[in-house]
Amino acid sequence: MALIRKRRLTEQQQRRIQKQQKTRQEEIDTSNDLEGLVVQHYGRQLEVQALSVPDTHPEKPNVLDGEPEPFWKPIELDSIWRCHTRTNLELLVTGDRVKWQADPNTGLGIITAIHPRRSLLTRPDRYHKVKPVAANISLIVIVFSPLPEPAPTLIDRYLVACADADIPALLVLNKTDLLKENDPILDMLKEYENLGYEVMQCQSIGDLSALAQRLEGETVAFVGQSGVGKSSLINAIVPDAAQKTNIISENSALGQHTTTSTRLIPFGQNASLIDSPGIREFGLWHLTTEKVQQGFPEIQNQLGYCQFRNCTHKHEKQCALRLAASNGEILPRRLDSFLRLMDEIAEAQQKN
Repeated sequence: MALIRKRRLTEQQQRRIQKQQKTRQEEIDTSNDLEGLVVQHYGRQLEVQALSVPDTHPEKPNVLDGEPEPFWKPIELDSIWRCHTRTNLELLVTGDRVKWQADPNTGLGIITAIHPRRSLLTRPDRYHKVKPVAANISLIVIVFSPLPEPAPTLIDRYLVACADADIPALLVLNKTDLLKENDPILDMLKEYENLGYEVMQCQSIGDLSALAQRLEGETVAFVGQSGVGKSSLINAIVPDAAQKTNIISENSALGQHTTTSTRLIPFGQNASLIDSPGIREFGLWHLTTEKVQQGFPEIQNQLGYCQFRNCTHKHEKQCALRLAASNGEILPRRLDSFLRLMDEIAEAQQKN
């Protein structure tokens, strides 16, 4: 029996098909666009919450006696729709405000446009590409706890990311029931408070009314090491969230990843919570030295006063930063974090 070869498309045919697809996308009638909010991302598809409804609702098809009931999904306020996007749109993320259209016959929709973003949180992925995490965030909650042991350098990285995105940060010490007497983590929390950062203490099994009140009216992104209790806090504040939680690995004492996609959860009268996948490292190699300096305001104020213009801040005797650290004006561990980040950026720039 002769084999049937699969015909390969020429480059010209592929370009023609791509052009036809783009033309069909551009010919979409936008007069029926609705307002929507991206609440979760699933690869090529997204879940969109309907923030408006059409002036004239599509009519459900009439069914004759004996015919099967066709699928029909009414377009209702706050309903969730699985959507594709137009090919010419930039990468969308959770928190994006969009224009979209619904098809009640299939229960699917298409996103036709994106509103300008007020803010965008990004981070580099494992392939050294900058990846957007969430949009239109008004507050970033950095969660840490006694277990797993907090990493101040990671917290500093988050604070640099907040400064780069121009988003306020709230440092939350969770699992306070695990604190020991005179626990050094309390000193670390006080140090951040003295630097001007907003801080709070709580435990997911305790009274979270103060934290819940602070989050009212905000679109909040929760970040932090895996296992610090981000999802547990969200579950306690919004019981309907049903976020997956996990226990700390007894062998590694590290948190285990439980959140696999960034999800937006409505909360209170006018607030939203965003739970992003837990990460143990937060690379900032894509930032400029000026961006990193903005994340260390107490160090930025001391820059430019060293004896040498090309001071490395590591061994020079007349280094303003080292002198400020010895005088207690700068925390030595913060200076170490700053220099480590500066070295990472310098290495990245040399490779590029």
